[in-house]
Amino acid sequence: MEPDDIYLIDLWRVLCRRWRWVLGTLVLVLGLTFAYARVARSQWEASGWIQIGQIAPTPSGQDPKIETLLRTIERLQTRAFQDAVTTGAGLAVTSPEASLYRASLKLDPEPYANLIRMKVRGYSARQASDLAYATANALAAIHRQIGELPLRLAHQHLDDIRKDLRIALEDRDRLTREAAAGGMGGGVAAIALSRKNDDIRGLQQAESDMVARLIPNYTFETSMPWPVYVPADKVSPHPVMIWAIGLVMGLLLGCGVAVARDAAGRARRVEPNAADAALTVPGRRDR
Repeated sequence: MEPDDIYLIDLWRVLCRRWRWVLGTLVLVLGLTFAYARVARSQWEASGWIQIGQIAPTPSGQDPKIETLLRTIERLQTRAFQDAVTTGAGLAVTSPEASLYRASLKLDPEPYANLIRMKVRGYSARQASDLAYATANALAAIHRQIGELPLRLAHQHLDDIRKDLRIALEDRDRLTREAAAGGMGGGVAAIALSRKNDDIRGLQQAESDMVARLIPNYTFETSMPWPVYVPADKVSPHPVMIWAIGLVMGLLLGCGVAVARDAAGRARRVEPNAADAALTVPGRRDR
């Protein structure tokens, strides 16, 4: 057995000798735990989903979303955006409520579903819910500005298609009358009428595709598809967890203090004996 080895039985004997230190440290830690449980403010957590808006009539090969998922998450994590949300909710940016909002905001993207799961905390269930809605509304306002020009261009393109279709229909009616009149001009009109019918079918197909892309199924604003959910129970502080952590920490600190106290006591007992041994010269008697 090495002199520096420590066995469990020895540790148990130390704790039995110094049980007062273990108990005293445990009581002190539990007292601090009780004070924290009474002083700590209760927190509620709200969770919700944000669906990024999209404009379907986009050039081929481009993402129809108003803003990509990654850029949206980066925007939500910026201090400027978070300060704008808290200010819009009537909170000062230096207030504890705003600090809790910034620290608790968690984002979990779902790329294949075009969704972002959001979690945020507040010092009341109502406050947590309001901050979640304020976050989604602030993002929707920004996306509305970004998508305003592409959406206006899409509607303008649809108007141009309908204008061309109206002119093509008028030309077809004219060519139909000319073809019905017969003669040499009627033969040319019949050929032109056949081509005009092809143009009309193409314009009608383009109009149908554009209208289908602009319906709410494919073109929509950023929003929350489902209401925000806030559990009835607070998420922090959790009484059972707090007391369990306090108990474990108290026992660990108590054992550490007891061992340190016992080691310090042994060191004080060894020092006088070492000093007496140094004064004694081996092999010499006093005269």
